[in-house]
Amino acid sequence: MRMRSGTAIAGVAALAVAGMALGAAFEPVSAHGPTRQKVRESIEINAPQAKVWAAIGNFQDMSWLPPVTKTEGEKGNEIGATRKLTLEGGATVEEELYKYEPDMLSYSYRITKVDVKVLPVTNYSSTLTVSPAPDGKAKVEWAGAFYRGFPNNDPPPELNDEAAVKAVSGLYKVGLEALKKKIESGS
Repeated sequence: MRMRSGTAIAGVAALAVAGMALGAAFEPVSAHGPTRQKVRESIEINAPQAKVWAAIGNFQDMSWLPPVTKTEGEKGNEIGATRKLTLEGGATVEEELYKYEPDMLSYSYRITKVDVKVLPVTNYSSTLTVSPAPDGKAKVEWAGAFYRGFPNNDPPPELNDEAAVKAVSGLYKVGLEALKKKIESGS
């Protein structure tokens, strides 16, 4: 009888230990890092695709984007090409081209250096694409993916997910509207 009760106690203890281990494995996690955010904006421009691509297809020319006052770069449209954008007020953004498909009227780039006070994002990549739209128009789509400017938990409001999405979406909308105006006015 003693042996049985010792075995029973050992069995109950083993079950208790296993239960605690399982319980710990299934505890809810209360903290997690940031989530990758995505923004996609587009606009139709009353011009042929080729004309629109001619305005945006050169990675070394961001003159159509209002906050950009100067673009300096190296390697043209080659994969690995770089550009440095100088913005109104003097801040800079450094970017690198990682995909260039002129036959698809598309290119992709990533930001390699930016002050989060200028654009509250990290690990940012983006693609610009020109595609056909009805009645001979062109559609320009600007899509980006990024993390907020503050990579840890509890970001300050100016570096949280909402601030990052708002800043990128606002930049895309301003840029696309300026591009439309520039092309449609012939300037």
